[in-house]
Amino acid sequence: MSRRRGILQALLSAALFGVATPVSKRLLADISPQVLAGLFYLGAALFLFPTLLRSKSVGTRFGLPKDPRNRLYLLGAVFFGGILGPVLLLAGLQLAQAASVSMLLNLETTATAILALLLFREHLGRWAWLGNAGVVVAGVLLGLEGGQPGIIGSLLVAGAAIAWGLDNNLTALIDGITPAQSTFWKGLIAGLTNLAIGLMLMPSTPALPWVFALAVGGLSYGVSITLYISSAQSLGATRSQMVFATSPFFGVAVALLWLGESLSLVQVAAFALIALSLAVLFLDTHEHTHAHEPVEHAHSHRHDDGHHDHEHPGEPSSLRHSHEHDHEGQVHAHPHWPDLHHRHSHGGDSS
Repeated sequence: MSRRRGILQALLSAALFGVATPVSKRLLADISPQVLAGLFYLGAALFLFPTLLRSKSVGTRFGLPKDPRNRLYLLGAVFFGGILGPVLLLAGLQLAQAASVSMLLNLETTATAILALLLFREHLGRWAWLGNAGVVVAGVLLGLEGGQPGIIGSLLVAGAAIAWGLDNNLTALIDGITPAQSTFWKGLIAGLTNLAIGLMLMPSTPALPWVFALAVGGLSYGVSITLYISSAQSLGATRSQMVFATSPFFGVAVALLWLGESLSLVQVAAFALIALSLAVLFLDTHEHTHAHEPVEHAHSHRHDDGHHDHEHPGEPSSLRHSHEHDHEGQVHAHPHWPDLHHRHSHGGDSS
C-alpha cells in the first residue's frame, strides 16, 4: 500500500511539474529567468502557508529540523533544487523549444541514480539499472528528435538536471519536518533569493504575468514538490525519480496542444520505452537480514508497515499520520526499498 501511494504521488507530481515547462516558455516572454524562478518558488511557499497554519501541531507549524544533519540536508536542497536548478532550466528554455527541454530533463533521472549510488548508499538491483537505462535511452532519442537544442542550452539543462539530482537525494533523507514544511522553506528562501538577484540584474515592475507565475509556482512547484518528497520517502530517491521521469511527456502534451509543436513517431516510440522501463523498474526485488539502529525522528507513517509499533488507542493501524516517535533496535528480513528506514550498506551486493 505504501508503494502504491508513493507511485501515485510521484505520477501526480510529475504531471504538475511537466506542464510547467511549456507554460514557462510563454512566461519567459515577459519575465527574466531569475525573476521567474523566484516567483515560482514564492508561489509554492504562498500556496503552502495556509496549509501549515491549519496544522494541529501549533508549536511546529513552521518548524525547521532540530539536528544539524537534517538542517544541512535542507540547506543543500534549497540551494541546488530551489535556487540553482530552476534558473539553469529557465535559462536553457530561452534557447530551446519546450518539447526538447522537456525531454532533456530525463537527464535528471540519470543524475539522481548516479549520485544516489555514489554518495547516499542507495541500493540498485539489475532490474532498476535496466529500467533506468531505458529511461535514459528514451530521453536521448527525444532530445535528438527535437533537433538538439544549442550547446549552451543543452549544458544549462544538464546543469539543472544535476542540481535537481542532488536535491532529490537530499530531500529523500530529510526527516524531523513534514514534506509541506520542507517545501515551504525551500520556496520561501529560494524564491526571495532568486527574486532579489533577478531584480538587481534586470529591474522590472510587477504585472499580470507575475500573478500567473505565482499560480504556476503554487501548483507545479508547491504541490508537486510536496508530493515528490512524500514519494521519495516511501520509494527512495532513485525509484521515485524513475516514476517522476514521466513528467516530460506531460510537458510535451501541453506543448503539442497549446504551443502547436509537433508529435513524431520517435516520440511515440520513446513514450512506449519509458512505460516499459517503469514496468521493469518495479520488478526489482530486494530482501535480506538487516539491522535497524535505535532512532528518534518524525515523518509520515502507518502502523501496519512492520516498523511502527507504538500505539494510538482508538485509531486504525492503516491511518497515515506524522509525529515524532522512537524506534527501538531491530533485526529482521523482508522485501524493502531504500526509504527512510532502509539506508544500510550492502557491500558488493548488486542483486
